[in-house]
Amino acid sequence: MMLKIDLKGKRAFIAGIGDDQGFGWAIAKALAEAGAEIIIGTWTPLMKIFTTSLANGKFDESRRLSDGSLMQISKIYPLDAAFDSPQQVPEEIRENKRYKEYGGYTIAEVAQSIAADFGSIDIFIHSLANAPEVRKPLLDTSREGYLSALSSSSYSFISLLAHLGPHMSKGGNALSLTYMASERVIPGYGGGMSSAKAALESDTRTLAWEAGRRWGVRVNAISAGALRSRAARAIGFIDAMIAYSASNAPLQKELDASEVGNTAAFLCSDLASGITGTLVYVDNGIHAMGVAVDSPALKQCEEPCCT
Repeated sequence: MMLKIDLKGKRAFIAGIGDDQGFGWAIAKALAEAGAEIIIGTWTPLMKIFTTSLANGKFDESRRLSDGSLMQISKIYPLDAAFDSPQQVPEEIRENKRYKEYGGYTIAEVAQSIAADFGSIDIFIHSLANAPEVRKPLLDTSREGYLSALSSSSYSFISLLAHLGPHMSKGGNALSLTYMASERVIPGYGGGMSSAKAALESDTRTLAWEAGRRWGVRVNAISAGALRSRAARAIGFIDAMIAYSASNAPLQKELDASEVGNTAAFLCSDLASGITGTLVYVDNGIHAMGVAVDSPALKQCEEPCCT
């Protein structure tokens, strides 16, 4: 019997899609290819831009599936994962023009809306992160900036799973996205983001135990390599990281977002029914390297150690 990823009849909520460039979009597309129904949570300030672009056909080419049809999205919810409940939203946020036209964008409200609209989900993907001081070295990061990074980038996974878990089917899956800066020094990836990713990976193991025992839900994380997404470009050195990986990773090629999407589809399928609490690297193997083979320090090295 030929093995294949089959997610027909499954419903997936992907939190953190704001355009068609990042890993969240690639995961949504891979899940749709496998037959899953797609629901999206978009950062509230991006909601109007994203829905307008979608309606105007800007994403049609990237929505196209292998059978020629366009990926369908059942519903898009505004979501700001920095807030668990309406009571936590400051007045200046509520009155902000990018928020004012939307309601129900806190984690608890989105979870309630999903339950009311769909009853249950089978898959939850956490594809969001934010650090207001990401360009600052850790030593120059303020307490507020550091805690904001952890709140938006790691605690949001805990809170979303806590609120969505009661509405997830037994055997369901929760998956987050992390980065190698959690365990290796990546100069320039600051503002507490490396700390947030380390927390996210640690939480993955604990949540696998708790969500597995409480709801029968599996919890995993993908550590993805460098991708030229909108969010990565905001950090400012993504092209250098992509070039570094191409020079030093075991696989000398640029990572394609679909490779992360396909891995996510596998982890969310019955083919991975025994996998939970696990970190899966999809980065062309760069995480395995202990030295940079293109370093000037290795110029004097004799073959084959430099190849």
